[in-house]
Amino acid sequence: MRRTILTAIALCFSLHGLAFAQDMKNKIESALSSAPASVAQNATVMDLDMTVIREGTNGWTCLPDNPDTPGNDPMCLDDPWVNWLQAYASQEEPSYTRMGFGYMLAGGSPGSNADPYAEGPTPDNEWLEEGTPHIMVIVPDITVLEGLPTYPDGGPWVMWEGTPYVHIMIPTPKKDM
Repeated sequence: MRRTILTAIALCFSLHGLAFAQDMKNKIESALSSAPASVAQNATVMDLDMTVIREGTNGWTCLPDNPDTPGNDPMCLDDPWVNWLQAYASQEEPSYTRMGFGYMLAGGSPGSNADPYAEGPTPDNEWLEEGTPHIMVIVPDITVLEGLPTYPDGGPWVMWEGTPYVHIMIPTPKKDM
C-alpha cells in the first residue's frame, strides 16, 4: 500500500513536471513567433511577469501571448522598448534615449488608438477592432512624429499621440507560423 501511494505521488510530481515543461515550451514558441527568425533565434524569452525563461545573446527580449487578452499578442522588443513596456506597465514615463524597435508579427489585440489604458470602445477613443501584425518604433524626440498620420489607413501611423507611450505602428503581413 505504501509503495502504491509513493508511486502515485511520484507520478503526480512527474506529470506536473511534464506539464510545466510543456507550458514553458509553448510560451517560448509563442514568444518567438512574434519576430523574424533572425531576431528570435537568439533572443531572451521572458514570461509575462518578466521572469527569464530562456537566456538570449542578441539584446532582444520576446514575451509570449497574454492569455488574458482577446488577440494573439506575443512581442519581441529591443532594450528601449523593454524600458517603454516597463514604464507602461507601471504607468510611468519611459526613459529610453535611443530609437527602439518592437515586433508583433503574430498579430495583436483590439485596442484604442488614442488611449493606452482603454479597456473597451468609447465614442472618442478610436477603438481598433482587429489586432494587426506590425512593427513598432519609438523615438526619443517625438517632434519627428509631427505631420505623420495618426489613424491607420493601410500604412504606418502614430499611435497614442499626446501620451508618454506614443509610437509608430507599421502594419505587416501576418507571419507564417
